[in-house]
Amino acid sequence: MITTFVVRVEDRPGVLTRVAEVFRRRAFNIESLTVGRAESPGVSRMTIVVDTDDYGARRLEANLYKLVNVLRVDTITSQPSVFRDLALVKVATTAETRAQVMQLVEVFRARVVDVAPTSLVIEITGTEDKIDSLVEVLRPYGVLEMARTGRLAMMRGSAPTTVQTTVADVDLEVPDESNVSYSV
Repeated sequence: MITTFVVRVEDRPGVLTRVAEVFRRRAFNIESLTVGRAESPGVSRMTIVVDTDDYGARRLEANLYKLVNVLRVDTITSQPSVFRDLALVKVATTAETRAQVMQLVEVFRARVVDVAPTSLVIEITGTEDKIDSLVEVLRPYGVLEMARTGRLAMMRGSAPTTVQTTVADVDLEVPDESNVSYSV
C-alpha cells in the first residue's frame, strides 16, 4: 500500500539525512521524496511516499517523532488530498515532428518551456499516471532527458493539514535502538 507522509521539520543542515536514515534503518524504500520551504519561516515540508502496510506506517511515524528536528508528522494517505508531480521532459524534434509534439503537449495540458532547433523542453504537472502517459506518447519521438519531482501532497479544504497525530496517539511499542550499531 502506498503511504504518503507530510513531515514538517526544522530547516537545518542534516535534517534530511536524519529523516532518510529512519527509513533506511527500518529497511523501507522511499518511493518519492520532495522537500521545500513551508508556510512558516525556518520550517521545511517533506512529502515522503513509501510502500508499506498500516503497521509499518505507524512504526515509521512513531520513529520520525523521535527525531528532535521533526515538528509534525501527518499520514494523509486516507485523507481527501491533492497529489501532484512535476516533470520536465526534453524531446527530440525535427521540422516535421515539432507540430505533432506540440499537439500532444496541448492534449495533456502541458506547456513548452524551451525551444531549440532539435528539441523541446516540456513542463507538465499532474498525477503520476498523467505524466507517465505523456512520456509514453513522447517516447517514439525520442525522450532525451527527464527530471521529475516526486509527489507533492496537500489535504483538501481550507484548513491546513490537520491530522493530529502524536507519539502518544500511536498505540505501538517502538524498540529503543539507541544501543544498536550499524555497519556499512
